[in-house]
Amino acid sequence: MIRDAHAFWLRSPGVGEIRPVTLPAPGPDEVLVRARYSGVSRGTETLVFTGGVPADQYAAMRAPFQEGDFPAPVKYGYLSVGVVEAGPARLRGRTVFCLHPHQSAYVVPASAVTPVPDRVPAARAVLAGTVETAVNALWDAAPLVGDRVSVVGAGMVGCAVAALLARFPGVRVELVDTDPARAAVAAALGVGFASPDDAADGRDLVVHASATGPGLQRAIDLLAPEGTVVELSWYGDRPVHLSLGGSFHSGRLTIRSSQVGTVSPARAARRGYADRMALALELLADPVFDALLTGRSRFADLPDVLDRLAAGSLPALCHLITYDGE
Repeated sequence: MIRDAHAFWLRSPGVGEIRPVTLPAPGPDEVLVRARYSGVSRGTETLVFTGGVPADQYAAMRAPFQEGDFPAPVKYGYLSVGVVEAGPARLRGRTVFCLHPHQSAYVVPASAVTPVPDRVPAARAVLAGTVETAVNALWDAAPLVGDRVSVVGAGMVGCAVAALLARFPGVRVELVDTDPARAAVAAALGVGFASPDDAADGRDLVVHASATGPGLQRAIDLLAPEGTVVELSWYGDRPVHLSLGGSFHSGRLTIRSSQVGTVSPARAARRGYADRMALALELLADPVFDALLTGRSRFADLPDVLDRLAAGSLPALCHLITYDGE
C-alpha cells in the first residue's frame, strides 16, 4: 500500500515547492487514491499563487482538502483524477475525480470521490470541476431556446460555458476575447468568435468570465434591453470600476453573480453537489472538451509551471499535470 507521497505547496506568494507526505492507512469509509492527472485552474490558482486572495475571502476560498492558510504556506488545488488503490469494493480499481490539491496520492472519505464514466478519458476528467462551474452558471442564467448569447472571456470557465451553450437548441453563441488565438478554440467548440470591439450587441444574455473590469463593462454594453450579465469572474483583491450611465437603467439591465460554492437556487431543492458533479462528468463524454486541454507538464515541474502561468509566459486554458509517467 502506498504510504509515501508528494504534494505541491505554496511556500510564500510566488514561490512553490514539492513536499513529501506520509499517508495514513485508509479507514473503513475512506479510499486511497493514486493520482494520474491534475489540472491547473489557471485563473483561481494563479491568484492564490501570487497571494491575491483578499483577507475577508480566506474562508470562502478554501478548497475542500486544503492545508495551511492564505496567503501561505498553503496546499491548494481542486482538479484531481486518480485510481482507487484501497477502499470499498465498489470503488477499488475505479478511476475517480476528487476536489483535491495537487498530490501524488491521498486518503479521503469515499464520499469525496466521483467515479469517472468509462467513456470519459482520465485526462479529460480533470475538467469536471470547471464543467461543474459551467453547469451551475447555466442553472443560474437559464438560457431560452433561440437566445442570442455572448461569453466574454475565453478562459477555462468561459470556454466550458460556451461549449455547453452551443448544444442548446437555436442558441447563437459568440465567444469574445482579446486574444485572437482563442478563435481556434471557439471553432473547435462550435461557436462564433469576436474581439471585444467587433462583438455583436443586442444580446439576451452575456456570461462574463474575463476577470477584468473592461471585460465586465463590455459585457454590459452588449446587452439588449432587459438583458442579463451573469458574472463568473473572481477578482480577488482587485477593484472593478464600471460606468452604469447610458442605457443601464433605462434598459433595465441586470448583473447577476454566480458561484460554484453553492448549488444554484434554481436547482438547490432538487439537486445536490454530488448530482451536479456526476452531471459534469457525464457531459465530459463529448470530445469537444479536449480543446480546453492546452498543455501538459510533469508534477515535479509544477512550481515552475505555476510561476510561468502567473507571469503570462505560459499561455494555457487548462494545463494538465501528469504523475507516474502518464
